[in-house]
Amino acid sequence: MSALSVIWDRYTTGKTGDSPPPQFNLLRWFSLVSLVVIASVAIGLGIISTRFVVTESIERDAMLSSQFIQSIASAEIRHVALPTSMTMGELLDARQDGHHPQHMLEARQRARNEFLDHIAMLPDALLANIYGADRVIVWSTNPALVGKDMSGHDDLEQAFSSPMQVAASYDEVTDRSEQKFLRAPRTLFIENYIPLLDDQGNVASVVEIYKEPRDLVQRIQRGFVLIWMATAIGGGLIYLGLYWIVRRASGLLARQQSQLIANETFVALGEMSSAVAHSLRNPLASIRSSAELAQEMVEPPVRKNIDDIISQVDRMSKWVRELLISARPLSGDVEAVEPLAVINEALHGFDQQIRHSGVRVEFHAEAAPAVVSHRVLLAQVLNSLFANAIEAMPNGGLLRIEVAPDSSGKRLLLAITDTGQGMTRKQETMAFKPYYTTKQGGLGVGLVMVKRIMERFGGKVSLTSREREGTRICLSFKVAGGRG
Repeated sequence: MSALSVIWDRYTTGKTGDSPPPQFNLLRWFSLVSLVVIASVAIGLGIISTRFVVTESIERDAMLSSQFIQSIASAEIRHVALPTSMTMGELLDARQDGHHPQHMLEARQRARNEFLDHIAMLPDALLANIYGADRVIVWSTNPALVGKDMSGHDDLEQAFSSPMQVAASYDEVTDRSEQKFLRAPRTLFIENYIPLLDDQGNVASVVEIYKEPRDLVQRIQRGFVLIWMATAIGGGLIYLGLYWIVRRASGLLARQQSQLIANETFVALGEMSSAVAHSLRNPLASIRSSAELAQEMVEPPVRKNIDDIISQVDRMSKWVRELLISARPLSGDVEAVEPLAVINEALHGFDQQIRHSGVRVEFHAEAAPAVVSHRVLLAQVLNSLFANAIEAMPNGGLLRIEVAPDSSGKRLLLAITDTGQGMTRKQETMAFKPYYTTKQGGLGVGLVMVKRIMERFGGKVSLTSREREGTRICLSFKVAGGRG
C-alpha cells in the first residue's frame, strides 16, 4: 500500500488509536422522549377533562334537583293556603306539630304529605331521606332508616351550616349507614343534600336524595369516549407532525455533516496533492531533460531504456497535472449553458481517439434547454467522462449519448453509456471515492471532480455498471430559469 493510501485511510477513518465516541441518534431519542412526554400530557389532559366533566355534570344536576325540590316546597305551601311566613322546612319534622296552632295541623299535614309524595316519586331516585334539625332521619323511602341519628356526617353538617346544596358522586355503595337502598345502583350514583330554610333564613331541615340518573350517566360516558378519542388523536397527530419535522431536520443535519466532512476531506487532499505535485514537477522535468540529452549520445540498443524512462516520466507528469487540477478550487460563476453545443465540442476533441479505437458514437438529442452550469467546467466534466468511456473500449464498442428532460420538465438528464468492461458491484460503490481507480495508470480523481462540479451547480451524478457489459453515467442538471 502506498504512503498516499495510508494517509487517506487514516484521514477518512479517523483512526488515531482511540475508538470514536458513539454518535448521538437525534431521531431515536426524540422518538422515545417525545412519545413519553406527549403521552403523559395527553393522559393528564384526559384525566383532568374527564374529572371536570363529571364534576360539572354532578354540580349541574345537584343545582337542578335543588331548584326542583324548593319549587315543590313553595308550591305546596301556597296550595294549602298556609301563611307565607311558614316554610316547608318547618313542616317536614312531624315532631314539631305540637308547637304550632292546632287549627293549622290538618293543612300542615296535607302540605307535608303531598310534598313527601312528590319526593317519593322522583325519577331515578334510589333513596330519599329527610333530616330534622337534630340530624335525625324523620322520613325516608326506606322505613328502616327512620329515627336514626346521623350526627357527625361531614356532608350533612355542611348542608345544615350553609344554605347551598351539597353533592357527591359514588361508583359503588360504601359502608355508610344511610346508604340502605331498596335496589342496588348499576353504575354511578349521586348524593344530594338540599337544605330547606325557615322564615329566618336558617336551615330547618335537609332533604337527602340518592339518584342514579341514567341519562346523565350515558352522557358522561359518551363524553369520556369523545375526550379520550380526541386526546389520543390529537396527541398522535402532534407526535407524527413533530416526528416528521425532526426526521427531516435529522436528515438535513446528516447531509450537511456529510458535506462538511467531504469538504474538509477535499481541502486536506488538495493541500496534500498540491504539495506532492509541486515537489515532483521540477525533478521530473530535470529527469526528462537529462534523458532526452542522453538519448542523442548513446548507442541505439540503449535508447530503448531511455525511451522507457521518458514514457514513465510523462506518465508521472500526467499524474502531477491531474493532482494540480483536483487541488485547484472550482472557479466560475453560474451561467446558462447550452448543453448540446458543449457536448459536440467535447466529442470533436476526441475524434482521433474514437477513430483509432473503433468506437461508434450514437448521439440522441433534437433540442435541449439551457442548464445551470459553467461552460468551461461542464466541458471538463464531459472530457473526463468521454475519456473514461473510450479508454474502457480499447477494442471498439458503442458510446451512446442521450439528452432528455425529466417528467417534471425542471431538470435535464444527460446519460453517457459505454459497452466496455464495466465494473463489479464493489467497484461501482467505490467509483466516487478520491484516488480510487480501476484503470491501469489512473489516479482516481476524474469522477471525484465530476461529482464536485455537478453538485456545485445544483446537479447530481449517478453511476450504474455491470461487469463485461458496460457503464452508464447519468448527469442531472437544473434547467436555467426553473426551480428544479
